[in-house]
Amino acid sequence: MVINLGSFFNTKNKNSKISDFQDLDHLDGVAISVVNAKLYNPSRDDLVLFYFRNGANFASVYTQSTITSENIKWNKLINSKKIKALLINTRNANAFTGKSGFQGLKEIAEELSNQLSTKKKNDDEEFEKVRPKDILFGCTGTIGENFPARKIIDSLPELISKIKYNQNKYLWIKAALGITTTDLVPKIAMDECKIGNVNVKIYGVAKGSGMIFPNMATTLGYIFTDAKISSKILKKLLKKNIETTFNAISCDGDTSTNDMVSLFATGSAKNTMINNINDERIINFDKSLHNVLLNLAKRVTADGEGASKFITINVENAKTEKDAKKIAFSIANSPLVKTAFAGEDPNWGRIIMAIGKSQINININKINLSLGEHRILEKGELSKDYDEVALKEYMKSEKVDLTVDLKMGSKKFIAYTMDLTKNYIEINADYRS
Repeated sequence: MVINLGSFFNTKNKNSKISDFQDLDHLDGVAISVVNAKLYNPSRDDLVLFYFRNGANFASVYTQSTITSENIKWNKLINSKKIKALLINTRNANAFTGKSGFQGLKEIAEELSNQLSTKKKNDDEEFEKVRPKDILFGCTGTIGENFPARKIIDSLPELISKIKYNQNKYLWIKAALGITTTDLVPKIAMDECKIGNVNVKIYGVAKGSGMIFPNMATTLGYIFTDAKISSKILKKLLKKNIETTFNAISCDGDTSTNDMVSLFATGSAKNTMINNINDERIINFDKSLHNVLLNLAKRVTADGEGASKFITINVENAKTEKDAKKIAFSIANSPLVKTAFAGEDPNWGRIIMAIGKSQINININKINLSLGEHRILEKGELSKDYDEVALKEYMKSEKVDLTVDLKMGSKKFIAYTMDLTKNYIEINADYRS
């Protein structure tokens, strides 16, 4: 499916999709540029720059795959106190590209730093050079193909010339579209809160549709705030909140070589600096950050390749959260379970199978199982109210809730997934066509 951008952005068109998204507007300290570097054929926006004019404190989490992309290797070497730019390309993952892939990033960083330094000198009274090590990279696309460093370098003058210091909803959506691959829709989210008496904003964009399974991060996700928070605290907040958001989703059980989620704080909101994770003033920010991360994570899952259903898996009353999480993902990643949902077949035996293969010690005489309001099992036996006709009708819904109540403790975990359809096979069979 190809997005009709004209229809998408035309607010006068009743079929316009722009109204379906939150109203992200201006966020101080962030500038955005989006261009077509001709990485795709047919052409489309495929290169996105987030520029932090005065720098931004930052934190990132990365894939735990033993094979990582060259941009992840680059990012892990960054030790700057503040980041000045984030450059994201699509179409090419820059993974399994060896020395040439890393060298390409180095050449891009050197040229981008020079051009940003020139712009900063022209725009600002106080000049501070942008260094290559002040730049983070995000890459996504096909693994193992030569990294198109020259095309990206050739596009930098246009990218710099199109930098917008003031953003609006259109520009945020354009940026979110510019980092997509097989995604059918852009992913953006926002929330606002107070730190002390100061209003702060939290905006986010993400991409992801396939090769999605949590292992610290599970896609490309970028969160921006105007709050003044130290990098140390940003890292703690991100690692804490990633567990129940991006680490709570799975589309196909596969972890990418390129996964990263980054959080940037420009400090433009002028609240008193937060340096302590136990500072009570950060409680509302913590909640709002979680809201944005979960919103984006759910959007990634709902837009899973070929998905026709968004499935929430609640595992309740387990002995430990680890047990609940293992069971939840045993269900979420089961092809048999996912195809049953796709076929709208209330074959609950597949769910029981998936619980069992998790190898978590449970008491089958206590387990309760429900789909929506439809009780299937009570204390390990088929419910006297079980109605397969009604259950089959419920499974036609686009959003389906599955609850497993183990009655063995007080811990829980919620996972989010999608069904497995013929379209998933077609999309991935034709991925490079």
